[in-house]
Amino acid sequence: MNKLFIRMFGGLLLTLMVVSLFCTFLYNTVNVVRSEHYRVSITSPALNWLAALDHPKLAATVSRLSESSALIPDLTQITIETTSRLNLSPLELERLSYGQVLITSEDHGYRVIKALDSRHSGLSSDEKMRFVAVWFSDLYSGINQLLGELILDQLGAQEVDDAYLFELMQVFNVSIVSVVDELNSLPSGVQTQLSSSGRYFYSGDEDSSATGYYRKDDGAVFRIGFPKHYSSVSYVLIFSLVLMVVAAVAAAVYVLISSIDKRLRGLEAVASKISRGELDARINVDRQDAIGRLGNAFNRMAEHIQRLVAVQREMIHAVSHELRTPVARIRFGVQMIEDCASEKSLQKQLTGIDSDIQELDELIDEILTYARLEQGGPILVFNDVDIKLIVGQVVSEQSSVKPEMTIKAEFEDGSHQWKQSDVEYRYIHRAVQNLVGNATRYASSTVKVHCAFDKETCRIDVEDDGAGIPESDWEKVFTPFARLDDSRTRSSGGYGLGLSIVRRILYWHGGQAFLGRSSMGGAKFSLVWPRRQLDS
Repeated sequence: MNKLFIRMFGGLLLTLMVVSLFCTFLYNTVNVVRSEHYRVSITSPALNWLAALDHPKLAATVSRLSESSALIPDLTQITIETTSRLNLSPLELERLSYGQVLITSEDHGYRVIKALDSRHSGLSSDEKMRFVAVWFSDLYSGINQLLGELILDQLGAQEVDDAYLFELMQVFNVSIVSVVDELNSLPSGVQTQLSSSGRYFYSGDEDSSATGYYRKDDGAVFRIGFPKHYSSVSYVLIFSLVLMVVAAVAAAVYVLISSIDKRLRGLEAVASKISRGELDARINVDRQDAIGRLGNAFNRMAEHIQRLVAVQREMIHAVSHELRTPVARIRFGVQMIEDCASEKSLQKQLTGIDSDIQELDELIDEILTYARLEQGGPILVFNDVDIKLIVGQVVSEQSSVKPEMTIKAEFEDGSHQWKQSDVEYRYIHRAVQNLVGNATRYASSTVKVHCAFDKETCRIDVEDDGAGIPESDWEKVFTPFARLDDSRTRSSGGYGLGLSIVRRILYWHGGQAFLGRSSMGGAKFSLVWPRRQLDS
């Protein structure tokens, strides 16, 4: 869960960080372009108008504006320049040659340059270009005041009507309204300035654009509404960036979810295969996160189901075979009872039938025990048990059953202090009993139970001095109903389930049961399990 959370949260956080940095960079970059475009848009009308004037008229206008600098306090200088005096770069010259307005930041304001129309520049065709250059301490106020002066010149040059006002508004990108009827309603400060200088200019603020009032010589007053102040906040841009962030987060979530969905679909596909009987289908687990652990659990479940089905088939086959022999003997004995002529022969048949029934009962008990251990596992109740005592009990029980055998228990030094272990007493007792009983059937004379206990593990080795088992058959002996064709034959008894039961008992104790070669010459069966269970 933690890995999946970290992966999902980390992916989203990384996406947000990358997208935020990109959006910040994009926002600043776009604003630089917007600011440059805005400066060009508000300066172009005035500079284009000046550049289009013929040389004498431009010179007169420049002279008048320079002399009346008090009327335009934010305009610090206006001149007609040549290329050599402006110190322009090749790129700037190229831009100017295309008719663009060039704006550069200076130490104390802005410089705005526009190439003069070659037809009115006053230079011959082989002479260098000329430019009109204007310096402003404040670009917004200065350019709007310059626009006001240029518009006032045009208003005083001829009769003003609506068509002419419309033409001027289109050329200078401003609004021009006659305010003769509004003069009395203007603030006293505005009226005072109009009376003294014929001009009033308000530079506006972030929320309002600049406004100017200009009076002609004939007394007519016009209000000029200039372009709005530049605002770095563009709701269209912000909305676009928000959409970009949402789209990026959605894409990141889609990638993360699609990866999870793809893996879950793989799990679903494997489950469908197993439901159709393809029990060998498995999930490819490439990550150890929550889904990876689910895949591992699913694979273990599939392996367990496959093993259960295989065991069920083997058991059905083997049980039918094992039951056939005692049932046949019982049937034969019942038939023989009918022909018994004496009490002695009758008793013999009854004793045989009773033996066969006892064999059936033992076989059924073995089958039920193995099935209980194999199919999903028994309910084990672990208790702190003395393993040394269990070994002693088993050795004592088997010694009484096989008095002709030497059955002894050996304990390594130090094992006494670690003899207590978390086990299911009944099952561990049966596992040791099965191994010792099995050894007594195949030993020549001696069976040794060697025990080694330490802080971490318990180990019990059961050895005999019999003929032993070929190494090629060491795994086969743990297969249910398996019998070998050597000295360990049917004649020695058993059903081929004892060792399978032992292995399953050790499996549910978190341990292992395996086979090796004994120094005594026979077989060596070993049980190893953790001394303390994890859930204890």
